[in-house]
Amino acid sequence: MRLFLASLVTMMAVSGQTPTLPPDVDPKSYSRFPPVVRAELKTDQERAAFDFVAGANSGSVPLMGPGGVSMYSPGSAQPIQRLNQYLRNESTVKGKLFELCALIGAWEIDQQYEWSAHEPAALREGASQKTIDVIKYNRSIEGLDEQDTVLIQMGRQIMRNHKLDSEVFAHAVKVFGRQRTLEIALAIGDYVMAGIMLTAADQQLPPERKALLPTRQK
Repeated sequence: MRLFLASLVTMMAVSGQTPTLPPDVDPKSYSRFPPVVRAELKTDQERAAFDFVAGANSGSVPLMGPGGVSMYSPGSAQPIQRLNQYLRNESTVKGKLFELCALIGAWEIDQQYEWSAHEPAALREGASQKTIDVIKYNRSIEGLDEQDTVLIQMGRQIMRNHKLDSEVFAHAVKVFGRQRTLEIALAIGDYVMAGIMLTAADQQLPPERKALLPTRQK
């Protein structure tokens, strides 16, 4: 149902119509959590968390997606955002690797909102459409370059088997080193956590966002 509604949002966006949202979804945030308004926050902690998460957009546009949802737990919102910013901008997995980790996490948690943002970002960072489609359509990793191969192997084993084989771990350390291997796991986990928040919030796509993740059989 969630993916059907996301597809409906996309079709209506193309036709210029306003999408019909589930009755418990706010029309501004497109989630079950209405946008947090800075002027209505009562404590310094809440305002500091809002400013950190919103960044340059503080007070100008409603916070959507995981940032907006996380504001309902202001003590969590700031460290969640700080981890994401570190992984995205400072860690050993920034750039293409970071975006592929985001896609792996989004696919495994079946999160349309995150996938629709990170597939275009991955292409901008130099990821090949072939690698993206291997993740997107759950295809064989045969023929991918070594980094993409071991990255996808790691994600699939961790998320599906709840175990990382010694051989795959050793290969990852050989290719990436120990720090990057750990930060790959952290980046995938970061987007699984975001996906869990957004699933709880029933986050819908706004009209301008195109659904890119195909519907999977349940």
